Amino acid sequence: MPNDPVPDPASDSPTAHGAGPCARHGIAPWCRRVRQRLTPERWAHVVRVAELAERIARANRFTEDELRDTVLAAVLHDAARDLEDDRLAELAPPERPEERAHPMILHGRAARALAASWGIDAPRVLGAIEGHVAGVAPDDRVGTAVYVADVSEPGRGVNADVRELALHDLRSAYATAVRRKVDHLRACGKPVHPTTLEVHDSLVPDRS
Repeated sequence: MPNDPVPDPASDSPTAHGAGPCARHGIAPWCRRVRQRLTPERWAHVVRVAELAERIARANRFTEDELRDTVLAAVLHDAARDLEDDRLAELAPPERPEERAHPMILHGRAARALAASWGIDAPRVLGAIEGHVAGVAPDDRVGTAVYVADVSEPGRGVNADVRELALHDLRSAYATAVRRKVDHLRACGKPVHPTTLEVHDSLVPDRS
């Protein structure tokens, strides 16, 4: 696959994307790049995640640097979501049995690899991109904001309470989101990624 051209910050025109996160300085070129890779439905999800992640960041008084990193990670988080399984495995070679059995688990690491190949090198941006699938450390504000926004954006039709909670207590919202994910996967008989279990066990008291 040929390398994509690096976005030109000079072409960062808010009018090309309307209001919202993609109008932020330095974000619009990344919006263009990601939008070209996704179906319209997936792109609409990305925009909703970025909008909600920005709301969460502002409500939790993120610094301007944290805010920008949150929006950028949200825009990039699903950059690999519409790739075929073999391309996902190429970008993010499976490391565990559940990743080989369910290649879509790889799309966070694959998106991180894409972002890195495009010149993104901020550790917390890359970590949030990868971590939106299996989870991040509870004290990672950028990563938890993106994770919660991804699972609770309005288009999903679920987790409205998590969305509202995140606007004043991000850590509690994150803990609730992780618990629900683990409970749902277990109820469906699906494997839970070890990283998700580690995060879950660090956040949720043992109820056994």
